[in-house]
Amino acid sequence: MPATKQRASTEEVYAALRSDVLGGAFRPAEKLKFSPLCERYGASVSVIREALTRLAEQGLVEAEPRIGFRVRSLSLADLQDLTATRIDLETLAFRYSIERGDVEWESALVAAHHRLERTPMHEEGSTTLTDEWESAHAAFHIALLAGCASPWLLGMTHTLRDAAEFYRRWSYTQQPGRDVAGEHRDILTAALDRDADRASDLLAQHYRHTAQIVEESLHTESSQPS
Repeated sequence: MPATKQRASTEEVYAALRSDVLGGAFRPAEKLKFSPLCERYGASVSVIREALTRLAEQGLVEAEPRIGFRVRSLSLADLQDLTATRIDLETLAFRYSIERGDVEWESALVAAHHRLERTPMHEEGSTTLTDEWESAHAAFHIALLAGCASPWLLGMTHTLRDAAEFYRRWSYTQQPGRDVAGEHRDILTAALDRDADRASDLLAQHYRHTAQIVEESLHTESSQPS
């Protein structure tokens, strides 16, 4: 008998679907139909449903009663609320990291920043952020909060980060004259100096700056004729 093709596990489908949603494989507000998803990921309806439910809990997709699932929509009001909430929670976690983090936290933070500094942001001749830089960037921001010693707080910040990443991936986030590397260096220095007030202010400014750029992009897209 011919070998039966192995069905993808829930974890595999969840990881692949999450990556595709964040990476822009599906457009904002696009309906996620089970049949094409089953074909795309080689999984059963129940596995797809479970993966979508987990993504809905993280705010990356929206569940509609008796209809199904769709990719989350984009809106200025939601972005502003998301940014404010993210700043509230991440600055709290950052303060805890600075107060509680030990030398292992400092070492991991310095290593994450070193990797970020040494990773090219763009391919030569392109304005698109490289996957390697995106990964190093996420790892640096995760490392900032890793010393807070609160799994619940970290879990909430991860959910907000995913939602913010979705906005950023769908918007033009480059701005001439912005020194992103300098912003990261300043945040790192304040953290290592154990200056919680300055570090928190710098992190909040960093997120507000990005949100402002995303808002401008959304305004531009909404003003263009369809």
